[in-house]
Amino acid sequence: MKRIKFYLLLILARFLSLIIKIHGKSSGTSLIGMITLKIEPDFLKEASKYTKQCVTITGTNGKTTTSGILSHIIKNDKYTVLNNAKGANMLSGIANTYALGISPLKKYDFAVLESDEAYLSKLYDSVQSDYLVVTNLFRDQLDRYGELSTTAKKIQNAIDKNRNIQLILNADDPLVVNFRPLGDKKPIYYGFNKVEYHNKNIESNSPAETLTCPWCGGELKYNERFYAQQGHYYCPCGYKRPKCKYSADVTIYNSYSIIKIEHNEKQYTFKINLLGLYNAYNALAAIATALELGITNIQDAINTYQSAFGRSEIKEINGRKAIIQLIKNPTGASEVLKTVDFNSNILIIINDNYADGRDVSWLWDTNFEILQGANKKIITSGTRAYDMAVRLKYAGINNIKVIQNIDEALRYVSAEGSDKSNITILPTYTALLHINKKGD
Repeated sequence: MKRIKFYLLLILARFLSLIIKIHGKSSGTSLIGMITLKIEPDFLKEASKYTKQCVTITGTNGKTTTSGILSHIIKNDKYTVLNNAKGANMLSGIANTYALGISPLKKYDFAVLESDEAYLSKLYDSVQSDYLVVTNLFRDQLDRYGELSTTAKKIQNAIDKNRNIQLILNADDPLVVNFRPLGDKKPIYYGFNKVEYHNKNIESNSPAETLTCPWCGGELKYNERFYAQQGHYYCPCGYKRPKCKYSADVTIYNSYSIIKIEHNEKQYTFKINLLGLYNAYNALAAIATALELGITNIQDAINTYQSAFGRSEIKEINGRKAIIQLIKNPTGASEVLKTVDFNSNILIIINDNYADGRDVSWLWDTNFEILQGANKKIITSGTRAYDMAVRLKYAGINNIKVIQNIDEALRYVSAEGSDKSNITILPTYTALLHINKKGD
């Protein structure tokens, strides 16, 4: 690409961003990148030259939070970092981040890019990554990803395009540990030795996959099972969880976790101000990667980290405090449901647009029975509001109100109750984008 054309694209991107902000027509997380790639398909190849090191993060759940924590740690240590912070993780979203973030006059020290599993291979056609962090593999949007083996194959195909990449893998997930680089760098593993719950009522009960051993085809067995398929697994044939370079113990409290990490005969203790075991895994992935990058000044960054877009994010809506937690698949949603405040006004918004996944059968595999403890009426909204209401009925919940229009539902739930209770909002992705426009 000619340099002058590249510079003109950067100017165009900033002009379009200004127009979007003036008119408020879009969140601007992907539109500019889409236009940029339409004008110049090789834009990412040129743009990626403006970062010195690149860390990519993929997996079913936890990409946005992991990349957000890691980026914050890097910034806190006085390095510059480019990050697609709002979770727009297809090619257009990543191009959007580069187009609005880079300057021809300087290079970023790091790019930390989360990538949709299905788009990672296309990303690696343009961007050479030094590290790839894989968080987990759970059953997700079947219309987009297919079965778990299909998703795993897409990630491995991407890895095969990047011979010198360093893999950082979740050792507790038996699907993730099977990824292998073409080059000589051995994968680095992180995982939990022990998981304890301060409150036994929030222990995991998310749906568990029955997985077969990749060596002999027999059913995997577990010494410890933390949630879904994650834990300490083994097979009589000799297949087992690998030894971790970054090994940790975690205690899960109602609103935070304490993680103790062993590395190179040193022990680090971190307080993570995020909900649930799933976020403890995200934090461990980010901390392990930061240590691998040579960054040890971590706790200060953890203390000041703000929840990522829609991931335990706190906003004010119509003058009321709302905690927003994205839900999109059975395992992730079931873990999120365990953290819900039953005294809050609960709003569940289910859309079935392309970015959400057209197939909403995952609602039936999610443990919505947890919400039987809710003390107030549960509101369902979105394009599949009635499907969600039916699912709650089958979960034994009768105190339900359907308000299909999202704006009306937000007004209702923020006005409901004279005690000014907090609001819990559980949206799918496009509903989350809609809500983002409504914050004060």
